[in-house]
Amino acid sequence: MKRFGALMTALALALALPACTSTAPAASSAQASAEIPKIVIYHAEGRRSERVVWLCEELGIPYELKFRRGDVAGSFEDIFAVNPGMRVAPTVFYNGELLVESGAILQFIMDRNGGGRLIPAVNSPDYASYLRFMHYAEGTLASDVVADYRVARATDNKAPRGEKETDGQRAMRFADDFLAKHAYFAGAEFTTADIMMVFPISYAIRMNVADPAKYPNIAAWQKKVEDRPAFKRMLAIARPDGRVAPPPSLVLP
Repeated sequence: MKRFGALMTALALALALPACTSTAPAASSAQASAEIPKIVIYHAEGRRSERVVWLCEELGIPYELKFRRGDVAGSFEDIFAVNPGMRVAPTVFYNGELLVESGAILQFIMDRNGGGRLIPAVNSPDYASYLRFMHYAEGTLASDVVADYRVARATDNKAPRGEKETDGQRAMRFADDFLAKHAYFAGAEFTTADIMMVFPISYAIRMNVADPAKYPNIAAWQKKVEDRPAFKRMLAIARPDGRVAPPPSLVLP
């Protein structure tokens, strides 16, 4: 009877979710956790909150997405109302518990509901690469690329080019060298590490911090991951009008 009651509770929760929840196919019971969590994602278009939407779409987990379409400032006002201590996107509530930091949120959802998907086994030879790039995405790549962008904006506003590498370009080359020998950032299979890496790589290229012609392996990888059905669903849901009020790209020399 306890199991029946839990299943009925899960079904009621799923039916109660509003129309803006995910349309991703539900995962099999063998893969997913028995409990269907209530996930509310406070989002701003073009921000790291896209990672959480993408992961939920990959896993087939229902979620509620809250943002003001075409109004990034308004989206952050809504975030401030529920998370005044840290106005960041993503701000996520998982069964009522407040979560921040996109990497930590992805790891939390994977631990609770991943069912072994999108992650190598702990004793796999790919696990070290998986962990490396899960943290490299923000710990090195994003921080170096953003620093390059801000330095350029504060000086001549020109894209860094030439033979001498900036920190951001060196971080991009490290990623490109890895992809020269591996299909994805954890080896042969797509994982959550790839979800983490898309944002800083896209930022580096879009802002003209990095010259995409220098990173052919990244270009091939980027096409593969952005062709995934779950990524396309994420774009349609979380960025329906493209980028809203994007920052200016650096001027090419």
